Amino acid sequence: MSLGMGNLLAAPGSYAAGLAAQSGEVHAASGITSVAWLLIALPLLGAAVLLLGGRRTDSFGPLLATALSWGSFLVGALVLIQMLGQDAEERHASVPLFDFVTAGSFSVDASLLVDQLSIAFVLLITFVGSLIHVYSLGYMEHDPDQRRFFAYLNLFVAAMLLLVLADNYLLLYVGWEGVGLASYLLIGFWNWNPAYATAANKAFVANRVGDFGLSVAVMIMFFQFGAVDFSTVLGAAGNEANQGFMTALGLMLLLGATGKSAQFPLQSWLGDAMAGPTPVSALIHAATMVTAGVYLVVRSGPIFEASPNAQLAVVVVGAITLLFGAIVGTAKDDIKKALAASTMSQIGYMMLAAGLGPVGYAFAIFHLLTHGFFKAGMFLGAGSVMHGMNDQVNMRRFGGLSGVMKVTWATFALGWLAIIGVPPFSGFWSKDKIIEAAFIGEGWRPWVFGGAALIGAGITAFYMSRLFFMTFHGKKRWTDDVHPHESGLLMTVPMMVLAVGSAFLGLIIGPTGMFSTWLEPVTGAHGEEHPVLAVPVIMVLTLLLVAGGVALAWMQYWRDDVPVIAPAGNLLTQAARNDLYQDQVNEALLMRPGIHLTRSLVFVDGKGVDGGAGGLAALVGGTSSRLRRLQNGFARSYALTMLTGVVAILGALWVIS
Repeated sequence: MSLGMGNLLAAPGSYAAGLAAQSGEVHAASGITSVAWLLIALPLLGAAVLLLGGRRTDSFGPLLATALSWGSFLVGALVLIQMLGQDAEERHASVPLFDFVTAGSFSVDASLLVDQLSIAFVLLITFVGSLIHVYSLGYMEHDPDQRRFFAYLNLFVAAMLLLVLADNYLLLYVGWEGVGLASYLLIGFWNWNPAYATAANKAFVANRVGDFGLSVAVMIMFFQFGAVDFSTVLGAAGNEANQGFMTALGLMLLLGATGKSAQFPLQSWLGDAMAGPTPVSALIHAATMVTAGVYLVVRSGPIFEASPNAQLAVVVVGAITLLFGAIVGTAKDDIKKALAASTMSQIGYMMLAAGLGPVGYAFAIFHLLTHGFFKAGMFLGAGSVMHGMNDQVNMRRFGGLSGVMKVTWATFALGWLAIIGVPPFSGFWSKDKIIEAAFIGEGWRPWVFGGAALIGAGITAFYMSRLFFMTFHGKKRWTDDVHPHESGLLMTVPMMVLAVGSAFLGLIIGPTGMFSTWLEPVTGAHGEEHPVLAVPVIMVLTLLLVAGGVALAWMQYWRDDVPVIAPAGNLLTQAARNDLYQDQVNEALLMRPGIHLTRSLVFVDGKGVDGGAGGLAALVGGTSSRLRRLQNGFARSYALTMLTGVVAILGALWVIS
């Protein structure tokens, strides 16, 4: 398998040059693109109606929210059709909305940028999101707060669309915060459970750290460039000589990306976020919000190209996270948390590709699209299993479900084959491209990063096969109170559609190279470069590791009996069950020092700042109280005071004379 759409490496700055050239050619929107604001307005309208209408919308609210989400997808599809009828260089249009911020000579307009990159995200968000809306009609059917749940889903879709359509970093930040708010509301939807409320708070706080990085990045842009719109900032980035500013800007953007995309070192929130309803996991933690960081890095490509150190940091973060998530996934018995670890790892692959520069941009987005299908499908499959198993999530109490949940098994199987990279399924065309691209370069980097990506593929095959075999095959380990059954059509039809995408999306847009050609006006032209290992060698090594991972999982979790009680395991297994002690590390490095710092600042504020001001006030007040005693209202006292004064004056004159 050749690199096909990307055994290519751009010359330094080609992305920046391409985008800078493009920035002067953004056309005014016409046709259906001129109403692209409907993409955001429709789901936002649904959220407003359901939240403001209250209980009066209970009967029709969920259906309205679902219809408006599909309406947004229809608008996106029509915009795509119009773009396909245009020349490549004309497929980027600006949709002005209103004046956003005006302060002196600084002004920011609220405008949308519709181009090849943003429309790819629009279609993923609206199509997968709408399928999850349909699935939720069945999954949340008996929940008394179903209407509020759909309002939050619509709010999330609207915020995510604003994030990817914004034409400047300030408006992007509004969408960024919007998805953070919506995810908090959805993760903690069942907040009557203290553990679920805590999980929502943890996700919110971890994302606040990342959001701080993005806010600082926007401030740096304003200070350095006097603007925050994409065309100005990205066009000037390639010509910026101050490496310190560009490195700081790139690292702050990366910090924002690590928070939203659950990348090292801000990845600890994702596993706990599985406390939310399963459709939330499929929407937020598979196809949309966790990919926002990848979008931010790819969209900001010229900034990272201008700072090799920041670009290297992106690759390092991706390599660490893809291995971190894979190792954690090998030991999780909770089906949703195992899939969460998998998401963390797969986003790590995307981040690694985005950090490679122009050679990896298209592969990062390509894998993002295929991953959105097969991971969302598997999360919905996990929800179907839970639906049939009385909401149990412990895979050690599953087994043998393929016989009673045939549709769930078949759709999940296609997602499993896609994610482990079995040809010709989607993951083979997207993830394997990233592995090949990781072997491009000079010196130690291709061997380290390519090796990490290769090892990650083997571990991925093991933990995903472990999950699949423990759930659907082997002996039945069900508890007495469960009676597994297949889910209804409202839940299984979306799973079938996503399974088709898992199987064939990569095959359609992978070998043809059509996707890299589609993105080229945004990502720029490439120069040819080859991996340090021959592509057939990389492909064979990858498939051997995948086969080895599947075989090992088959022996341990299908052929052999699976213990109902998890064995103690070795030190690595215990560490993986505890998320490699990420919470303990965060507590030791961040929380405890933060508490001590806060207490120290409170002490200094109380005893120093407030104490100084309070002491001065006490001194003035005490002095006033003592002086007030001289004003007692008795004439004899005043006469004595006057006599004392006269005597003092006469005495002074006598001394002077």
